[in-house]
Amino acid sequence: MTTIEVLNLKCNGCANTITKGLLLLEGIEDVSIDIATSKVSFNSKEEKVLDLVKEKLAKMGYPEIGNTNTITHKTKSFISCATGRMIAE
Repeated sequence: MTTIEVLNLKCNGCANTITKGLLLLEGIEDVSIDIATSKVSFNSKEEKVLDLVKEKLAKMGYPEIGNTNTITHKTKSFISCATGRMIAE
């Protein structure tokens, strides 16, 4: 299992959006989100998938800790959060 610690992860809405987004990537299995620690974990049989996951997370508004957290990331994470909440209901 590979784990990435991300920024802007606040709630189950965020977790739902991240899970659905990552499962769309080829080769990703078993996505797990720990909201309390802002960690996203997943299984993959291919090592090259890690860069794709980081890119996808950043595009959804959840950049890896240590990367720049722009206003665009924050805005996208807010929208992703709201969308994830609507899907969960």
